[in-house]
Amino acid sequence: MSVTRSAMKKEPVSRSTSLMQPFVWEGTDKRGAKMKGEQDARNANLLRAELRKQGITPTVVKPKPKPLFGASGKPIKPKDIAFFSRQMATMMKSGVPIVTALEIIGSGHKNPRMAKMIGQIRADLEGGSSLNEAISKHPVQFDELYRNLVKAGEGAGVLETVLETIANYQENLESLKGKIKKALFYPAMTIAVALLVSAILLVFVVPQFEEVFSSFGADLPVFTQMIVAASRFMVGWWWLILLVVVGSIVGFIFAYKRSPKLQHGMDRLILRVPVIGQIMHNSAIARFSRTTAVTFRAGVPLVEALGIVSGATGNKVYEEAVLHMRDDVSVGYPMNMAMKQVNVFPHMVIQMTAIGEEAGALDTMLFKVAEYFEQEVNNAVDALSSLIEPMIMVFIGVVVGGMVVGMYLPIFKLASVVG
Repeated sequence: MSVTRSAMKKEPVSRSTSLMQPFVWEGTDKRGAKMKGEQDARNANLLRAELRKQGITPTVVKPKPKPLFGASGKPIKPKDIAFFSRQMATMMKSGVPIVTALEIIGSGHKNPRMAKMIGQIRADLEGGSSLNEAISKHPVQFDELYRNLVKAGEGAGVLETVLETIANYQENLESLKGKIKKALFYPAMTIAVALLVSAILLVFVVPQFEEVFSSFGADLPVFTQMIVAASRFMVGWWWLILLVVVGSIVGFIFAYKRSPKLQHGMDRLILRVPVIGQIMHNSAIARFSRTTAVTFRAGVPLVEALGIVSGATGNKVYEEAVLHMRDDVSVGYPMNMAMKQVNVFPHMVIQMTAIGEEAGALDTMLFKVAEYFEQEVNNAVDALSSLIEPMIMVFIGVVVGGMVVGMYLPIFKLASVVG
């Protein structure tokens, strides 16, 4: 009896340690033709047995060597998880068993990190875990929202439908994030290039002009004197300026990640910036509406859904507002009334929510709200791009052009005196 118990205790250990790993093999088929390939297996002996079942006589079976550079692969990004969800939903709807689907996806993935994670999930499923339990071991890649939706889908027996919903949600969310980045990246990069060009002019070009000006023997215009003084400061203290700029950026990032008050203050400030603030408002409302609709449709209770959704809004102001809404809904308030209390949602959103609650179609109404505000973000980004281009040209003209004019002012003055 004691032997049986000890064997039972050892069995889970052997399962957890026998994870899939990639092998390369060479062999011959029944006709003697040489073949080779790659395949995941628990060990070399099991792979040899599998190859023999397929009519292949293995001659070489060895672990796949890791590449010298980039062995760990690229980091797993949200778009990788979205694509993984789409593949899983498509295969499961086509009748492919979940373990087989994971094997197909993992073996065909180019990112070693992603392939390894999928292999670990597959091994957990083969060991008797549910998909929710398997992905819960990877909380960085599969957030609380994802895990709760999968758990709800498994409980209701509609996992493939839920995975398709998750894929749609993540694809829409990544598209929305891309538009926000587009709205912010272009002007930021242009301003950075303008400042870099100005620094190069001050360090390398202006000193050359200063040597020419010293031979004039006359007083320089005030504007030119200011540029020359700035150039001298840059040349003499460039290391201090670089240290202050880099230190400020690193210090701000360090403080921002560790201070909820700073995060809240910055998010509130961004919401008040003209044009950009409205885009961020619309983005937060779109993300809130779509995420709430997805979780509610998957069968997650509304109070629990609001707790999950709060972190998906992408803004600390809206995150706190949604948490307040959750507290109000938990004591019996309708969701539209809870929205009124936090005072961050437009009247249209509150009315649409009220109609959805009365009609018993809250998820459908929130999907419509999300689509409307996502379109508003699209329009605002397009309008911002057309508006900001002339502003950026003016900025570059004032900064760079002003320095060029300042350098040529003494030459113009000398020409007028000579003339």
